[in-house]
Amino acid sequence: VQLVESGGGNVQYGGSLRLSCAASGFTVGDYAIAWFRQVPWKERESLVCLASDGRTVYADSVKGRFTISRDTARNTVYLQMDNLKPENTAKYYCSTDTIRRVCPVGYDFWGQGTQVTVSS
Repeated sequence: VQLVESGGGNVQYGGSLRLSCAASGFTVGDYAIAWFRQVPWKERESLVCLASDGRTVYADSVKGRFTISRDTARNTVYLQMDNLKPENTAKYYCSTDTIRRVCPVGYDFWGQGTQVTVSS
């Protein structure tokens, strides 16, 4: 199982980014997949989970601004992030456990992450 996150970068307050999570070793439609973020010296923050049946669970902090989606042909999960704020600055990761089809999902596998920096 391998997950590779990409798409991060520097963006201004109110801007948008789309993160990608390219999966290999399993099919993204078969298991639940989540995005989380982490800032040094702080706890991991769960953002959103996408179940295999398409149902989603969003954290209140990102509801209405972030959207998770899945492209099974590319075996990739995306996180569209709109109206970004400086407090969204963090390293973003996707994760799965290749066990659960529903949310929440375990953090058994994750990639190297992609850095998002939002300036005011």
